[in-house]
Amino acid sequence: MSTDRYSSPLSERYASKEMQYIFSQDMKFSTWRKLWIALAQTEMELGLSENGKPVITQEQIDEMKEHVYDINYDVAKEREKLVRHDVMSHVYAFGQQCPKAAGIIHLGATSCYVGDNTDIIIMNEALKLVHKKLVNVIAELAKFADTYKNLPTLAFTHFQPAQPTTVGKRATLWTQEFLMDLEDLEYVMSTLKLLGSKGTTGTQASFLELFDGDQETIDKIDPMIAAKMGFKECYAVSGQTYSRKVDTRVANILAGIAASAHKMSNDIRLLQHLKEVEEPFEKNQIGSSAMAYKRNPMRSERIASLSRYVMIDALNPAITSATQWFERTLDDSANKRLSIPEGFLAIDGILDLCLNVVDGLVVYDKVITKHMMAELPFMATENIMMDAVKNGGNRQELHEKIRQLSMQAGKNVKEEGKDNNLLELIAADPEFNLTLEQLQATMEPSKYVGRAPVQVDAFLANVVNPVLEKNQDELGVKAEINV
Repeated sequence: MSTDRYSSPLSERYASKEMQYIFSQDMKFSTWRKLWIALAQTEMELGLSENGKPVITQEQIDEMKEHVYDINYDVAKEREKLVRHDVMSHVYAFGQQCPKAAGIIHLGATSCYVGDNTDIIIMNEALKLVHKKLVNVIAELAKFADTYKNLPTLAFTHFQPAQPTTVGKRATLWTQEFLMDLEDLEYVMSTLKLLGSKGTTGTQASFLELFDGDQETIDKIDPMIAAKMGFKECYAVSGQTYSRKVDTRVANILAGIAASAHKMSNDIRLLQHLKEVEEPFEKNQIGSSAMAYKRNPMRSERIASLSRYVMIDALNPAITSATQWFERTLDDSANKRLSIPEGFLAIDGILDLCLNVVDGLVVYDKVITKHMMAELPFMATENIMMDAVKNGGNRQELHEKIRQLSMQAGKNVKEEGKDNNLLELIAADPEFNLTLEQLQATMEPSKYVGRAPVQVDAFLANVVNPVLEKNQDELGVKAEINV
């Protein structure tokens, strides 16, 4: 690795080898060559001829197929220095390896034929990988939710203690958002189409010339190319490029996943501050250079950091889409080379981190219970009041009494730094006619979590499990964490 120039942290630290390959030069330029072969095959199969003789032969096709992967980068780079055009440089380089086919490579096509079709193919492959990892994040969260569905914990509204929930129920909230992302992802993937071969302004004028105005034959070009490249169809109309709205839709999917991951990581960071949970911490990991005792939630923090990048990155394709002039303008090119690959590399790293964190998340149930018991007397006051009414008390008077005693107990905790003594205060008040033992008997956390365990079971059975069964061939992915 060169150390005297910038290298992207997305490649060096965050993204998996699998995602990096998808956006590699090898993937890009071998796909260009496959597209040139698909075009030549289609033209040959449609009977392209001149003076009664075939313009393209099987011998030329076979020659091209022999050199799909052994790309002569040195020749292409030298040619690009001369002609300042990447596509024509690779046409030239491919032709050097395929002298018999040199004259028919890229016949009738414009640069966007290989450039844009390849971009769609690469995004589709990248979305498949994102899909697989997202399914695995959902599966890990489902296991976690099932394991802790019965463990009562303080719920928070406004980050203030609220009516209890369970640890597993909280995990279903994270899971549900990722499921929404999966639905959006699958929809966008189902709508992706190739550009096809539309010509310089989308009119297919060059093919009209090649095939002597035969409209019926030209109508077959795009469907045949799409089939050869593994797609069902091409976009019906275009300018020189596919609509940059496509990039916007894809980037928004990534941004949605990032938002879900960010929310989950924030919750985990807050819970780690409370010492209720802890993300994985390796044996030799250092938490702080100055404070040896610290165990910082660095992976959750990294999820949040990369997620913000992906959410903001979605603006790039949106602005690019909005500012495309007429049939095409080239101010999309440099932006696309950055925004799309880096959005995918970042979300890949995020999903690996999510897998790693959820799979190794440690739950400290004794701390959770301690926090719960410190607050539970406040939350149990409605039940206590009902019990006192059954013993002959007046509801309205008891309500006012509990309000006053709760304020007194709160003062004891916040201003005096003492334990919550609300139960003792209630037991000492004759209007409640309840002993301390009777009050303590009501302090069973599971009584206050409502339907949380049942909701977890129903959610897993009716919502999550059908998704996992549908995608069971994608399960089993392990996180790839570089640093």
